[in-house]
Amino acid sequence: MPENLTNNKERLSRFRQEARATSTLNHPNILTIHEISQEGSRHFIATEFIDGVTLRQQMKNTRMKIAEVLDMMVQVASALAAAHEAGIVHRDIKPENIMRRRDGYLKVLDFGLAKLTEPRTADTEASTLVQTEPGVVMGTVQYLSPEQARGLEVDARSDIFSLGVVLYEMIAGRAPFEGTTKSDMVAAILEREPQPLARFSREVPGELERIVTKALAKDREERYQTIKDFLIDLRKLKRQIEFETENERSSQPAVNSEAMTARRNAQEEGKETLIEPAARPTSSTERIVSQIEQHRTGMLIALATMVMAVAAVAYFVRGGGFSPSGKRIDSLAVLPFINANADPNTEYLSDGITDSLINKLSQLPNLKVMSRNSVFRFKGRETDAQAAARELNVRAVLTGRAVQRGDDLSVSVELVDAQDNSHLWGAQYNRKLADIFAVQEEIAKEISEKLRLRLSGEEQKLLTKRYTNDTEAYQLYLKCNFYWNKFTPEAERTAIDYCTQAIVKDPNFALPYAGLIHGYQVSANNGWMRPHDAYPKAKAAIARALELDPNNPSLLTASASTAMFYDWDWVAAERGFKRANEVEPNYWHHHELYAYLLTLLGRADEAIAEAKRAQEIDPLSLIAHTSAGHTFYFSRQYDHSTKQVRKALELDPGFAMAHTKIARNMVQQGKYEESIAEYKQAMSLMGRTSQNLGELGHAYAVSGQRAEALKLLEELKEMSARQYVSPLDLYSFIRVWETRNRHWHILKRRIRNAVHG
Repeated sequence: MPENLTNNKERLSRFRQEARATSTLNHPNILTIHEISQEGSRHFIATEFIDGVTLRQQMKNTRMKIAEVLDMMVQVASALAAAHEAGIVHRDIKPENIMRRRDGYLKVLDFGLAKLTEPRTADTEASTLVQTEPGVVMGTVQYLSPEQARGLEVDARSDIFSLGVVLYEMIAGRAPFEGTTKSDMVAAILEREPQPLARFSREVPGELERIVTKALAKDREERYQTIKDFLIDLRKLKRQIEFETENERSSQPAVNSEAMTARRNAQEEGKETLIEPAARPTSSTERIVSQIEQHRTGMLIALATMVMAVAAVAYFVRGGGFSPSGKRIDSLAVLPFINANADPNTEYLSDGITDSLINKLSQLPNLKVMSRNSVFRFKGRETDAQAAARELNVRAVLTGRAVQRGDDLSVSVELVDAQDNSHLWGAQYNRKLADIFAVQEEIAKEISEKLRLRLSGEEQKLLTKRYTNDTEAYQLYLKCNFYWNKFTPEAERTAIDYCTQAIVKDPNFALPYAGLIHGYQVSANNGWMRPHDAYPKAKAAIARALELDPNNPSLLTASASTAMFYDWDWVAAERGFKRANEVEPNYWHHHELYAYLLTLLGRADEAIAEAKRAQEIDPLSLIAHTSAGHTFYFSRQYDHSTKQVRKALELDPGFAMAHTKIARNMVQQGKYEESIAEYKQAMSLMGRTSQNLGELGHAYAVSGQRAEALKLLEELKEMSARQYVSPLDLYSFIRVWETRNRHWHILKRRIRNAVHG
């Protein structure tokens, strides 16, 4: 330590603190301390010599494969697991504090900000670590956890967040949170969500996306609760990738060495797109959305191209809709369009085309179109059309890609018959952005020529329908649409705000009303808003939206579900679901919700039939499988219910709602410990919501674990002082033992207090 700093007691204390903290740990991935001593006035630490580079240098000099990244993260997580087990939180995990030896071993350095979270005995030297005062922000800003950024007390989960930032940066080639100043950086950490990793690398598995998202949860209750859980998921994914890589290697034929050399040279010269992370793009969601104004002409070209694609598909569905084999095309999947630039500022073009195609094609008669939930599972995956069609059980697949270079835009589309992989139709458009109006006229003329006598007048209107001519209102709606798909309290509030602004700009723009409805309903159903506050606003939005677009199946379904969940008007709800089915029989969501209504009405057989119909329409929908399990649950067919719900877990093991449904079945079957384990798993994935706490408390109560149930009751009471908590969540488990013990007066008082609260 420099002599001029030894007079600073705090610096000297932290210098010693690092040495003491590290020296208590014994792990191959943690820097070894050989000596802590003083020579005259010089204080020093002697450590092992690491012949290697920092992770920052490694990231700058080498593009790493995902398998290599996972191997590194497993090593770092193992080191942190040892530190956390010793009660030590690092608090400054970043690439500069991780070194890689020449033999591939990683070493975690610099426990200078380490904090003992579980002090040993009073005479243990390690227990004298300096405690940071509340309100003091410690660590490197870019890698701070939200609680660190706020200057709050931290625990081991803070290291998990920081390691998640490092993992994200290694894959994406850029940090998840960026800003020009420290204040901007802190604001990004606290308020913004990172962009999906799939935007920066096509080879990112969905499971890795889930792992990173969970590690970067802003609420630490929703984050991995221990570094060991994080480590387990990393190891599982690493083994899976190694297995798949080995299978591919063993099945691939020999490759001409000259071709391989040529390909490598092309990669080195930048002529071939690499799978590894792209160059550093712009960071935040706000900046992405702001680019829409700059590129709005490009967006209009893309949307015009989308109309052309819809027209071509319609040609094969109606009249001329036969493949070379002579069979009619009756089912279709629109795979996520590829953003060939790998530029997040133009990502809205590829995603927007895909969404719009799905929405418009779904309204055509005699055509089954897979939902967004199903097809976006293929985003970023290298999947051929036939393989995707087999998985989605469709006859045809529509693919596309968009490339923007300066003021030039190229959009290509292709329709493929999945039965024999034959090309049915394709087109490519290379235009200047300034030629937008001429392009629109040209494409409109082609649509008219191709679809004449093939679609009715009403059907043609569906294809060319414009919801608004106000560009700013449309931009605000895009922001709303971006946030409402995140399903978090903060995101839903942001979505509601953007949709409200869009409606102010254009009161006759129907789509933002749908955004309001979604935001209010999701917030009410998840306990983020009081139902009496949210649903009246949702009903007002529904009424206005249906005036503007009376035959929209999504709006009709929203109206029916409001009648069911809020008004308890079963007649109106059933009438609404039937009307939605008349308009669009292949809209899976109204079948799923109608099944719920039929369950309430005691019409179990009809409910099960509707639930199965939703599964048939969208076999990859997690909600459809989970809701089918819900229907069997109320029919007291608990084994069948669990079987249905497990289909959702096969698609996504991290789907929290499925664990909750299975837990309910276990309670009814008297499998209390299994039920409690499932509830805890759900809580680890989605946090300690009031519904989860209430249902877990019920499981504790029916199993006779009164003390555990009462702890959750107190937690719910504390939660209700900060946010809305449903009365059902408060008293659902108390009634079990009060009824069992015939404490009717206590039960009555508790229920009354809960309802009035």
